[in-house]
Amino acid sequence: MNSYPGGSPRAGGALGPAEREASIAVLRGTTDPGKELDILIVGGGIVGTGAALDAVTRGLSVGIVEANDWAAGTSSRSSKLIHGGLRYLEMLDFALVKEALHERGLILSALAPHLARPVPFLYPLTKPFLERPYVGAGIALYDAMSISTGQRRGVPFHKHLSRRGTLRAAPSLKDDAFVGSIRYYDGQVDDAKYTANLIRTAAYYGAHAVNQMSVVDFVREGERVVGAKVVNHEDGSSFNIKAKQVINATGVWTDETQAMVTDRGQLKVRASKGIHLVVPRDRFQSTVGLILRTEKSVLFVIPWGRHWIIGTTDTDWHLDKAHPAASSKDIDYILEHVNKVLKRPLTREDVEGVYAGLRPLLAGENDSTAKLSREHVVAHPVPGLVVVAGGKWTTYRVMAKDAVDEATRSMDERVPPSCTESIPLLGASGFKAAWNKRNRMAEETGVHVARIEHLLNRYGAMAPEVLALITENPELGEALPGADDYLAAEAVYAATHEGARHVQDVLTRRTRISIEAWDRGVSAAPVVAKLMGDVLGWSDAQREGEIKHYLARVDAERLSQEQPDDESADAARLGVEDIVPLR
Repeated sequence: MNSYPGGSPRAGGALGPAEREASIAVLRGTTDPGKELDILIVGGGIVGTGAALDAVTRGLSVGIVEANDWAAGTSSRSSKLIHGGLRYLEMLDFALVKEALHERGLILSALAPHLARPVPFLYPLTKPFLERPYVGAGIALYDAMSISTGQRRGVPFHKHLSRRGTLRAAPSLKDDAFVGSIRYYDGQVDDAKYTANLIRTAAYYGAHAVNQMSVVDFVREGERVVGAKVVNHEDGSSFNIKAKQVINATGVWTDETQAMVTDRGQLKVRASKGIHLVVPRDRFQSTVGLILRTEKSVLFVIPWGRHWIIGTTDTDWHLDKAHPAASSKDIDYILEHVNKVLKRPLTREDVEGVYAGLRPLLAGENDSTAKLSREHVVAHPVPGLVVVAGGKWTTYRVMAKDAVDEATRSMDERVPPSCTESIPLLGASGFKAAWNKRNRMAEETGVHVARIEHLLNRYGAMAPEVLALITENPELGEALPGADDYLAAEAVYAATHEGARHVQDVLTRRTRISIEAWDRGVSAAPVVAKLMGDVLGWSDAQREGEIKHYLARVDAERLSQEQPDDESADAARLGVEDIVPLR
């Protein structure tokens, strides 16, 4: 084992071009021929990146590869909530709720206070007598369980509201929609930003992280998996990565990656599509979010900066997994249900952004599967390969821990237990002190204090690194076109520190311009291509290719959202293929 294979921890955990090449050299054995990693992780979503941090902080040598961008799949397309799940209380799944509330408290108070924050919700009451004590008891239990976790709650306690109090909190609700409500709190996070920060933290501790690199096969010696064959999308090269254990954390692609090794079907993952709408905050008045019951599940109306996020749906998806498409039917379903409680109905013209994601739901398991909870499963289908699947975004750290625990059981050396419960993400340490200095930072840099607060809430104590770019080039202090919430410096920082390799990485994940801007990032794309190109050494042709691809992607998504069903929406979205770098 080696805490920092190939050298000491990387300053700032940067994932720029030089760091990517250095990691590739280690993974292919250039720096130390014949040496194998302790653990190779396949999949750069929240669980894979969490497993990378878990393994490397136990002193293991770790590599992680991602076929697309960090959090490009499910992990960037959630409801942006960290919560215990009130509905699981009704299912009497107390262990799951307690586990999730424990993780919620950890994230809010210790792991990422710069990225996560409490968010208030109203649980509306529609029946005058029995509903309030029934729902109130459930929410009181929810609060009590968060105390019993031993962590700081990180959120206030619930409060009962009358009909009048409900309308004061949410004046845009129909007067007769509810007889009252209960206000409670959960947590909120930018899921993609968190994942990018998580992989940077893993890199800081010595993990070798490379995105835009696909696993095309697993390397075997007899029945044992001893590594993986990968292809670097950026230059077309392929090579083998040697590892004592491989962890498959590919989410909805679990079946496909597992099939490269075995057809025994240890785990089967079913993809369930959930879509969300983004509308401007001024479309209706409310100081709180809402949780509404539908005939199928629940619908969240979530405060999101200067916007609302409204979702989600829950439908089987058997089509393209890389680009799940929202259909016109999906959009109408959400608008229909939220309009039942609003005085002024929302229309298609109010929708500024739409996104769709796939939940990896466990479809079945057999006797050889190690079931660690009702929500996620870890299996060891063949020697050398661990598979982790299912689960909730909130409990990613537990899933990562369980996967690494399983992988290390067969190692010859004694491996220390997980310590990620006490490992804050980069930017967390010193965040509160930096926040208290925000006015001084504004005076020293000439950047408005509102911009400083924005940067602190996205980068924490690392915000001065972004401000340094502005000090060096004041033009980077300007907002990106069509997206006043984001600065040009953030596009540069995404390429130098956060592993962004394409324009879409910046517009859809390092920022959320693709769902928050009315033009979905079309006007920002040329500026971002210029800024990124200067960092990554793009030619004029590469810049133009990046812009053209992003604009075509936006057109395809808009077209898909006009289609009546999943099949036609999928066909429309697939009209644009994934971008292929010019070589």
